[in-house]
Amino acid sequence: MSAIYNFCAGPAMLPQAVMQKAQQELIDWNGLGVSVMEISHRSKEFIALTEQAEVTLRQLMNIPKNYHVLFMHGGGRAQFSNVVNNFLGDNGRALYLVSGQWSSAAVTEAHKLVGESQIDSINIVEKVDGLNQVNLPDLNAIDKDYRYVHYCSNETVDGIEIFEELDSPWPVVADLSSTIMSHDIDVSKYGLIYAGAQKNIGPSGLSIVIVRDDMLKLPALPQSSIMDYRVAVEHGSMFNTPPTFAWYLASEVFAWLAANGGVSAMAEVNQQKAALLYDCIDSNPFYKNGVAPHNRSRMNVTFQLVNDALDGEFLKQAEQAGLVALKGHRIVGGMRASIYNAMPLAGVQKLVNFMNQFATQHA
Repeated sequence: MSAIYNFCAGPAMLPQAVMQKAQQELIDWNGLGVSVMEISHRSKEFIALTEQAEVTLRQLMNIPKNYHVLFMHGGGRAQFSNVVNNFLGDNGRALYLVSGQWSSAAVTEAHKLVGESQIDSINIVEKVDGLNQVNLPDLNAIDKDYRYVHYCSNETVDGIEIFEELDSPWPVVADLSSTIMSHDIDVSKYGLIYAGAQKNIGPSGLSIVIVRDDMLKLPALPQSSIMDYRVAVEHGSMFNTPPTFAWYLASEVFAWLAANGGVSAMAEVNQQKAALLYDCIDSNPFYKNGVAPHNRSRMNVTFQLVNDALDGEFLKQAEQAGLVALKGHRIVGGMRASIYNAMPLAGVQKLVNFMNQFATQHA
């Protein structure tokens, strides 16, 4: 049987080597004769796993010592609420930069918790020559005081990515759910980073939070202890039973990344994959992409068939060829190829070959 390549935006494919190792260890982990899902999260074996996971993640991302690494319940949407609850007590204000569906959803959630009077937002995407382009505002010119500025580095629905690091007078809170460890960043530029696991880390149900010491001194709103960053720090992310299997798989993904050259090596491959796919789209009048080249996502490549009447046939034939989950998000339609770290170059090459053949077939 030929290889199946899964282009799902999330939950996304995991590295094949990690899945094979997890399969082998499913009922006998660490020589204990039981699954990692069946042992206490407070056992010495599982504690050793969590400690090594943090060490490896810190090495991969070069996380400074004055940052805490938390393994939290829930996905990115949970952190929309957590960020507000942890940092906007005492009538604090925050600024949100809106670049697409997910950053807009973060604003909506913030308004539910503190109302519109405490949240300002700026739409930073405009159409230039018919293409979506990000224009970052001069934050230093804004004459207001905010607890933090929030943005999403990559909009998975819209296929828009922001590659620049923000120059901000306030702490930067970044949703890196779909770009974490896809390329190197300077963690010291951020007050807090969060990422849902189901794209570049592991299965859904887990979030990574990387938070600087001084952020935890900001006043918080009343909230559930399970979502309180300070409680999570105090209890080593184990105030209650964590999602142990997701943590285990995340630790294996970190180890796989480290064994394959780390984040810098991933960045090189990711750039090759994205360039290959965008070149196919640009060079063939059968396809089109609506994002300005310098804001094209390397993780979520969105594209449309010029003749959208062929969308259904494209998806049908793609699936028959072993290229699955290419349907675009229901809000924007078209196609979307999510090519996170686990997607090999061979998968993108197979997709490009199919796209060229399909275009020729229906010319």
